Amino acid sequence: MSMQCQAQLQRSTITLKGSAQIVSQYFEYAVQSILYQRGVYPSEDFKQKKEYGIMLWVSNDDSLNKYLSTVLSQTKAWLESGKLRQLVLVITDANTSEVLERWTFDVETNQEVLAGGKAPEKADSEIKGEIAGILRQICASVSFLPLLDTRCSIDILVYTDNVDEVPAEWEDSDARNIKNAEVVSLRAFSTKVHNVKTMVAYKAEDVL
Repeated sequence: MSMQCQAQLQRSTITLKGSAQIVSQYFEYAVQSILYQRGVYPSEDFKQKKEYGIMLWVSNDDSLNKYLSTVLSQTKAWLESGKLRQLVLVITDANTSEVLERWTFDVETNQEVLAGGKAPEKADSEIKGEIAGILRQICASVSFLPLLDTRCSIDILVYTDNVDEVPAEWEDSDARNIKNAEVVSLRAFSTKVHNVKTMVAYKAEDVL
C-alpha cells in the first residue's frame, strides 16, 4: 500500500471585476516594456520593478504615466462591462507620422460570466506565469524587430462594442494599419473570464 501526495495549485475564484484588474495591469506592464525595449523613451527614464516573478522596466516620466493611467482607467471600466474588444499601441515616426509598429491586444470575454453565471476558478500563480511568459517574449522582440532609429511618438487605440458614452478626451481615429506588414503572434493568457492575445505588426525593412 502506498500513499501519494501531490502539490495542488491554490485556485482562486475569478470575478469579472478581478479579471478586469488583472488584464488592465497586464496592459500597463506590456506597454511600459514595449516602450523601454523599443527605445521610444530614453532608458534613463525607466526604473526596474519586480512583477510576475520577473524584473520589468517602468517609466519615471510623469506625463507618460498620467497618460497611461487615464487610458487604462477607462479600458478597465470597459473590461468590467465586457465592452472591450481590442487595445492597440501604435508607434509612429514623430517626423512623418508613418506607422512603424502596431502592438495589438485582442480581448475575448466569457459571455456566461458576463451574463451573471458562476465565476470560474484558476490559480493566481498560473495566470501570473502565463503573463510573465508574454512579457519575456516582448523583451526578446528586439531580436527580430527592425531598429527604430528615428524619434517616435505613441498613440493608443481602443475598440469596443456598443459604448453609449465616450469620454470627452477620447477622439475618433483611423485604424493606423501598416501596409504589407510583417506580423508576429505572441503567447496568449486567460483568466477564464478574459482571454487576451498579443501580436505585433511592423514595417518590414526595405530590401535593396
